[in-house]
Amino acid sequence: MYDQNNIFAKILRGEIPAKKVYEDEYALAFHDISAKASVHVLVIPKGPYISFSDFVEKADDVTGFYKAVEETIKLLDLKQGFRLISNSGINGGQEVPHFHIHILGGEKLGPMISK
Repeated sequence: MYDQNNIFAKILRGEIPAKKVYEDEYALAFHDISAKASVHVLVIPKGPYISFSDFVEKADDVTGFYKAVEETIKLLDLKQGFRLISNSGINGGQEVPHFHIHILGGEKLGPMISK
């Protein structure tokens, strides 16, 4: 069940401020407050979706969301490259139960996973 009080739901409602990069009817993109790269932006859909699977199964316009991700990448001017990450579930490292995409870039990024 979707938690209406998760931090991203509160950001979408305007209860918590965010440094916005892009917004349209499908998504909101904003800077991550715990950046892991010189550019670290989160893109969240405007609907109540817990995970990638939940989003794909229930969203009416998956394409609109991913076009918002692409528009955000263009606005960030990440011509030298970037990484997209979406953590899903406990074992996937998902910390907020609202589907989201991390855009990381602005520098040469290290290995995806280190043990």
